[in-house]
Amino acid sequence: MTFRLKTCTVSLLLLIVSLAAFSQTGYRVKTIVIDAGHGGRKPGAHGAFSYEKDIALQVALKLGKKFEEDMPDVKILYTRKKDVDVDFYRRAEIANEAKADLFISIHCNSMPDERVVTDYTYKKGKKVPVYEYVKNKTTKGTETFVAGMHRINEQDVAIRENADIKLEKNYKQNYNGYDPNDPETFIILSLFKNKFRDKSMELARLIQRNYSKDDNRISRGIKEQGILILQRCGLPAVLTEIGFISNPEEERYMNSAEGQAEIVNSIFKAVKEYKKGNETN
Repeated sequence: MTFRLKTCTVSLLLLIVSLAAFSQTGYRVKTIVIDAGHGGRKPGAHGAFSYEKDIALQVALKLGKKFEEDMPDVKILYTRKKDVDVDFYRRAEIANEAKADLFISIHCNSMPDERVVTDYTYKKGKKVPVYEYVKNKTTKGTETFVAGMHRINEQDVAIRENADIKLEKNYKQNYNGYDPNDPETFIILSLFKNKFRDKSMELARLIQRNYSKDDNRISRGIKEQGILILQRCGLPAVLTEIGFISNPEEERYMNSAEGQAEIVNSIFKAVKEYKKGNETN
């Protein structure tokens, strides 16, 4: 084994130990960013009588209040608290700048119009269908997204900004700094990206389980997707679709006080369990 290879091997082992230290010594969920999807001139999807931006804001504010009342030791930040448009990049920046521990984005789902055959006509002696576009009002359920692996490299900048404080305090002295031009940095980035993805998946599973088990909602599962806001967060992050606004039944549910309370409790309970399972003394 060459000296260079030995050095890289030792460095890798040190980095793995460092990452393990991050997850085992004194980790606490101290700051959570709650993101109400869309807003202002970007209303998002719409149903028969409501817009996604309004439902998302109502649920986000109620979720934040629940945390503030029941988890006063956790700092809650919002990407917006009123009907304003916040750029996607800025939403992720808020979480990164705050060195947040979790990012939760609230959205409503919607199905596109479907093309259906309503009649037939004849053109040049041939029978051809006549199509109309009608709303899909039957699809329903919840789903939660995590960052897609195919765009995971977009997390690199955010992790470079945040990762050093997640490591032990003497990291720079022990490992000669955190140099973005050093090949070892890419190892660090890879380790953190995998760690954040695993933790995002863990939280997503807990949220979906609660929707299904506690609220009797249809679960459409956990999905990986290249959603910009998730790709730019250097921390565990999820985007949860709380229902289909294109479905009249779910639109009424998401606008109701009872429905919003159930959604809030399911997300809160998931975070509480995630926090209990991941925090160390």
